[in-house]
Amino acid sequence: MRPQELVARLGGWADPVLLRLPGKFAAAVAQFAYKTAVITEVEARKLRHDPTELITRALQPALWLLVFGQVFTRLRAIPTGDLRYIDFMAPGILAQSVLFIAIFYGISIIWERDLGIVHKFLASPTPRAALVLGKALSASVRGLSQAVIIYVLAFFLGVKVCWNPLALAGVFSTVILGAALFSTLSLIIACLVKTRERFMGIGQVMTMPLFFASNAIYPIAMMPKWLQVISRINPLTYEVDALRAMMLAGGTSSFGLWLDLGVLLAAAAVLVAVAARLYPNVVR
Repeated sequence: MRPQELVARLGGWADPVLLRLPGKFAAAVAQFAYKTAVITEVEARKLRHDPTELITRALQPALWLLVFGQVFTRLRAIPTGDLRYIDFMAPGILAQSVLFIAIFYGISIIWERDLGIVHKFLASPTPRAALVLGKALSASVRGLSQAVIIYVLAFFLGVKVCWNPLALAGVFSTVILGAALFSTLSLIIACLVKTRERFMGIGQVMTMPLFFASNAIYPIAMMPKWLQVISRINPLTYEVDALRAMMLAGGTSSFGLWLDLGVLLAAAAVLVAVAARLYPNVVR
Protein backbone atom coordinates (compact mmCIF):
# COMPACT_ATOMS: atom_id res chain seq x y z
CA MET A 1 0.00 0.00 0.00
CA ARG A 2 1.37 3.40 -0.99
CA PRO A 3 1.61 6.14 1.66
CA GLN A 4 -1.08 8.22 -0.10
CA GLU A 5 -3.53 5.29 0.00
CA LEU A 6 -2.72 4.61 3.64
CA VAL A 7 -3.32 8.22 4.67
CA ALA A 8 -6.62 8.17 2.76
CA ARG A 9 -7.74 5.11 4.71
CA LEU A 10 -6.67 6.70 7.98
CA GLY A 11 -8.79 9.72 7.18
CA GLY A 12 -11.99 7.71 6.77
CA TRP A 13 -14.10 4.99 8.32
CA ALA A 14 -13.88 1.26 7.82
CA ASP A 15 -17.65 0.86 7.53
CA PRO A 16 -20.62 3.25 7.41
CA VAL A 17 -22.18 1.20 10.23
CA LEU A 18 -19.65 2.82 12.60
CA LEU A 19 -21.25 6.19 11.96
CA ARG A 20 -24.56 4.92 13.35
CA LEU A 21 -23.13 3.85 16.72
CA PRO A 22 -24.97 5.52 19.62
CA GLY A 23 -23.12 8.40 21.19
CA LYS A 24 -20.01 10.30 20.23
CA PHE A 25 -17.84 8.34 22.64
CA ALA A 26 -18.71 4.96 21.12
CA ALA A 27 -18.11 6.33 17.63
CA ALA A 28 -14.77 7.81 18.67
CA VAL A 29 -13.69 4.48 20.20
CA ALA A 30 -14.71 2.63 17.05
CA GLN A 31 -12.81 5.09 14.87
CA PHE A 32 -9.73 4.79 17.09
CA ALA A 33 -9.92 0.98 16.85
CA TYR A 34 -10.30 1.12 13.07
CA LYS A 35 -7.29 3.38 12.58
CA THR A 36 -5.22 1.21 14.92
CA ALA A 37 -6.23 -1.85 12.89
CA VAL A 38 -5.21 -0.11 9.63
CA ILE A 39 -1.69 0.54 10.97
CA THR A 40 -1.47 -3.03 12.28
CA GLU A 41 -2.57 -4.48 8.95
CA VAL A 42 -0.09 -2.42 6.94
CA GLU A 43 2.79 -3.34 9.22
CA ALA A 44 1.82 -7.03 9.20
CA ARG A 45 1.89 -7.05 5.40
CA LYS A 46 5.64 -6.51 5.54
CA LEU A 47 6.01 -9.93 7.12
CA ARG A 48 4.06 -11.54 4.28
CA HIS A 49 6.39 -9.94 1.74
CA ASP A 50 9.47 -11.24 3.57
CA PRO A 51 8.62 -14.64 5.12
CA THR A 52 12.33 -15.53 5.37
CA GLU A 53 12.37 -13.37 8.50
CA LEU A 54 10.41 -16.11 10.29
CA ILE A 55 13.11 -18.65 9.48
CA THR A 56 15.99 -16.46 10.63
CA ARG A 57 14.12 -15.54 13.81
CA ALA A 58 13.67 -19.24 14.60
CA LEU A 59 17.41 -19.94 14.70
CA GLN A 60 18.20 -18.27 18.02
CA PRO A 61 15.48 -19.93 20.14
CA ALA A 62 16.26 -23.25 18.46
CA LEU A 63 19.91 -22.97 19.52
CA TRP A 64 18.96 -22.05 23.09
CA LEU A 65 16.59 -24.98 23.45
CA LEU A 66 18.52 -27.59 21.48
CA VAL A 67 21.98 -26.79 22.87
CA PHE A 68 21.81 -24.83 26.12
CA GLY A 69 18.58 -26.43 27.31
CA GLN A 70 19.57 -30.00 26.49
CA VAL A 71 23.01 -29.68 28.09
CA PHE A 72 21.79 -28.11 31.34
CA THR A 73 18.94 -30.60 31.58
CA ARG A 74 21.56 -33.35 31.65
CA LEU A 75 23.83 -31.51 34.07
CA ARG A 76 21.03 -30.69 36.51
CA ALA A 77 23.11 -27.74 37.65
CA ILE A 78 20.16 -25.37 38.10
CA PRO A 79 17.51 -26.36 40.68
CA THR A 80 14.03 -26.03 39.17
CA GLY A 81 11.97 -28.06 41.62
CA ASP A 82 9.65 -30.62 40.05
CA LEU A 83 10.21 -29.27 36.53
CA ARG A 84 12.88 -30.56 34.18
CA TYR A 85 15.19 -27.75 33.17
CA ILE A 86 14.11 -27.90 29.52
CA ASP A 87 10.49 -27.44 30.67
CA PHE A 88 11.47 -24.58 32.97
CA MET A 89 13.43 -22.90 30.20
CA ALA A 90 10.96 -23.13 27.29
CA PRO A 91 8.66 -20.28 28.44
CA GLY A 92 11.71 -18.13 29.15
CA ILE A 93 13.04 -18.65 25.64
CA LEU A 94 9.64 -17.74 24.21
CA ALA A 95 9.73 -14.48 26.20
CA GLN A 96 13.32 -13.89 25.06
CA SER A 97 12.38 -14.37 21.41
CA VAL A 98 9.53 -11.88 21.71
CA LEU A 99 11.82 -9.41 23.49
CA PHE A 100 14.52 -9.61 20.82
CA ILE A 101 11.98 -8.97 18.05
CA ALA A 102 10.20 -6.13 19.85
CA ILE A 103 13.18 -4.21 21.21
CA PHE A 104 14.48 -3.45 17.70
CA TYR A 105 11.08 -2.66 16.24
CA GLY A 106 11.44 1.07 16.76
CA ILE A 107 13.95 1.36 13.96
CA SER A 108 11.02 1.16 11.55
CA ILE A 109 9.91 4.71 12.38
CA ILE A 110 13.42 5.99 11.68
CA TRP A 111 13.24 4.41 8.22
CA GLU A 112 9.74 5.83 7.75
CA ARG A 113 10.97 9.29 8.73
CA ASP A 114 13.76 9.09 6.15
CA LEU A 115 11.21 8.02 3.50
CA GLY A 116 8.81 10.80 4.45
CA ILE A 117 6.06 8.44 5.62
CA VAL A 118 6.01 9.72 9.21
CA HIS A 119 5.26 13.24 7.97
CA LYS A 120 2.19 11.89 6.14
CA PHE A 121 1.06 10.03 9.26
CA LEU A 122 1.36 13.19 11.34
CA ALA A 123 -0.58 15.17 8.73
CA SER A 124 -3.48 12.71 8.90
CA PRO A 125 -6.26 13.02 11.51
CA THR A 126 -5.11 9.78 13.15
CA PRO A 127 -4.51 10.00 16.93
CA ARG A 128 -0.87 9.52 17.82
CA ALA A 129 -1.86 6.78 20.25
CA ALA A 130 -3.49 4.84 17.39
CA LEU A 131 -0.27 5.09 15.35
CA VAL A 132 1.80 3.81 18.28
CA LEU A 133 -0.65 1.09 19.30
CA GLY A 134 -0.98 -0.12 15.71
CA LYS A 135 2.76 -0.54 15.43
CA ALA A 136 2.89 -2.27 18.82
CA LEU A 137 0.21 -4.76 17.76
CA SER A 138 2.02 -5.46 14.49
CA ALA A 139 5.08 -6.41 16.54
CA SER A 140 2.77 -8.80 18.37
CA VAL A 141 2.06 -10.59 15.07
CA ARG A 142 5.76 -11.40 14.82
CA GLY A 143 5.73 -12.44 18.46
CA LEU A 144 2.89 -14.89 17.80
CA SER A 145 4.90 -16.46 14.97
CA GLN A 146 7.69 -17.05 17.50
CA ALA A 147 5.20 -18.68 19.85
CA VAL A 148 4.23 -21.17 17.14
CA ILE A 149 7.91 -21.96 16.51
CA ILE A 150 8.63 -22.47 20.21
CA TYR A 151 5.61 -24.77 20.59
CA VAL A 152 6.79 -26.90 17.66
CA LEU A 153 10.29 -27.17 19.13
CA ALA A 154 8.86 -27.92 22.58
CA PHE A 155 6.74 -30.72 21.14
CA PHE A 156 9.73 -32.47 19.56
CA LEU A 157 11.88 -31.95 22.67
CA GLY A 158 9.27 -33.56 24.90
CA VAL A 159 8.46 -30.43 26.91
CA LYS A 160 5.33 -31.00 29.02
CA VAL A 161 3.20 -28.36 27.33
CA CYS A 162 -0.39 -27.68 28.36
CA TRP A 163 -2.58 -27.90 25.23
CA ASN A 164 -5.74 -26.65 26.91
CA PRO A 165 -7.36 -24.08 24.56
CA LEU A 166 -7.76 -21.58 27.40
CA ALA A 167 -4.09 -21.97 28.32
CA LEU A 168 -3.08 -21.47 24.68
CA ALA A 169 -5.23 -18.35 24.47
CA GLY A 170 -3.60 -17.08 27.67
CA VAL A 171 -0.11 -17.69 26.29
CA PHE A 172 -0.89 -15.89 23.04
CA SER A 173 -2.45 -12.98 24.95
CA THR A 174 0.65 -12.71 27.14
CA VAL A 175 2.87 -12.76 24.05
CA ILE A 176 0.81 -9.93 22.54
CA LEU A 177 1.12 -7.90 25.74
CA GLY A 178 4.86 -8.52 26.02
CA ALA A 179 5.54 -7.67 22.38
CA ALA A 180 3.42 -4.51 22.62
CA LEU A 181 5.21 -3.42 25.80
CA PHE A 182 8.77 -3.84 24.53
CA SER A 183 8.07 -2.60 21.00
CA THR A 184 6.57 0.57 22.48
CA LEU A 185 9.67 0.99 24.65
CA SER A 186 11.64 0.62 21.43
CA LEU A 187 9.56 3.33 19.75
CA ILE A 188 10.27 5.68 22.66
CA ILE A 189 14.00 5.10 22.29
CA ALA A 190 13.77 5.72 18.53
CA CYS A 191 11.93 9.01 19.13
CA LEU A 192 14.66 10.13 21.53
CA VAL A 193 17.85 9.08 19.70
CA LYS A 194 16.54 9.65 16.11
CA THR A 195 19.43 7.90 14.33
CA ARG A 196 19.74 4.24 13.32
CA GLU A 197 23.29 3.90 14.65
CA ARG A 198 22.47 5.16 18.14
CA PHE A 199 19.25 3.16 18.22
CA MET A 200 20.97 -0.14 17.35
CA GLY A 201 23.65 0.49 19.96
CA ILE A 202 21.12 1.19 22.72
CA GLY A 203 18.96 -1.76 21.67
CA GLN A 204 21.88 -4.16 21.89
CA VAL A 205 22.85 -2.77 25.30
CA MET A 206 19.32 -3.23 26.67
CA THR A 207 18.47 -6.75 25.52
CA MET A 208 21.00 -8.74 27.53
CA PRO A 209 20.41 -6.98 30.89
CA LEU A 210 16.64 -7.38 30.49
CA PHE A 211 17.06 -11.05 29.67
CA PHE A 212 19.62 -12.03 32.29
CA ALA A 213 18.00 -9.91 35.03
CA SER A 214 14.84 -11.99 34.75
CA ASN A 215 13.71 -15.50 35.65
CA ALA A 216 13.93 -16.71 32.03
CA ILE A 217 16.77 -19.22 32.46
CA TYR A 218 17.20 -19.52 36.22
CA PRO A 219 15.01 -18.99 39.30
CA ILE A 220 15.07 -15.64 41.06
CA ALA A 221 16.06 -17.39 44.31
CA MET A 222 19.48 -18.19 42.80
CA MET A 223 20.28 -14.52 42.19
CA PRO A 224 22.19 -12.25 44.58
CA LYS A 225 19.94 -9.93 46.58
CA TRP A 226 20.62 -6.82 44.49
CA LEU A 227 19.78 -8.69 41.29
CA GLN A 228 16.57 -10.06 42.84
CA VAL A 229 15.43 -6.47 43.40
CA ILE A 230 16.13 -5.58 39.75
CA SER A 231 14.41 -8.75 38.59
CA ARG A 232 11.23 -7.85 40.45
CA ILE A 233 10.97 -4.51 38.65
CA ASN A 234 11.82 -6.04 35.27
CA PRO A 235 8.60 -6.52 33.24
CA LEU A 236 10.15 -9.49 31.43
CA THR A 237 10.11 -11.36 34.76
CA TYR A 238 6.32 -11.07 34.94
CA GLU A 239 5.92 -12.09 31.32
CA VAL A 240 8.00 -15.23 31.89
CA ASP A 241 6.13 -16.01 35.10
CA ALA A 242 2.77 -15.80 33.32
CA LEU A 243 3.99 -17.90 30.38
CA ARG A 244 5.39 -20.53 32.73
CA ALA A 245 2.06 -20.80 34.55
CA MET A 246 0.00 -21.22 31.37
CA MET A 247 2.36 -22.91 28.92
CA LEU A 248 3.43 -25.86 31.06
CA ALA A 249 1.29 -28.73 32.29
CA GLY A 250 1.15 -28.25 36.04
CA GLY A 251 2.86 -24.86 35.75
CA THR A 252 2.43 -22.31 38.53
CA SER A 253 2.95 -18.57 38.89
CA SER A 254 5.32 -17.27 41.55
CA PHE A 255 3.67 -13.85 41.77
CA GLY A 256 0.09 -14.69 40.82
CA LEU A 257 -1.21 -14.75 37.27
CA TRP A 258 -3.42 -11.69 37.68
CA LEU A 259 -0.51 -9.67 39.05
CA ASP A 260 1.67 -10.76 36.12
CA LEU A 261 -0.92 -9.71 33.54
CA GLY A 262 -1.77 -6.53 35.45
CA VAL A 263 1.87 -5.41 35.51
CA LEU A 264 2.26 -6.07 31.78
CA LEU A 265 -0.98 -4.29 30.90
CA ALA A 266 -0.24 -1.27 33.10
CA ALA A 267 3.34 -0.95 31.82
CA ALA A 268 2.17 -1.23 28.19
CA ALA A 269 -0.53 1.42 28.72
CA VAL A 270 1.95 3.87 30.27
CA LEU A 271 4.50 3.31 27.50
CA VAL A 272 1.88 3.77 24.77
CA ALA A 273 0.88 7.11 26.33
CA VAL A 274 4.53 8.24 26.54
CA ALA A 275 5.32 7.06 23.00
CA ALA A 276 2.23 8.84 21.62
CA ARG A 277 3.44 12.09 23.14
CA LEU A 278 6.99 11.64 21.83
CA TYR A 279 6.06 10.32 18.37
CA PRO A 280 6.22 13.71 16.58
CA ASN A 281 9.73 14.24 17.97
CA VAL A 282 11.15 11.69 15.54
CA VAL A 283 10.88 14.22 12.69
CA ARG A 284 12.51 17.11 14.58
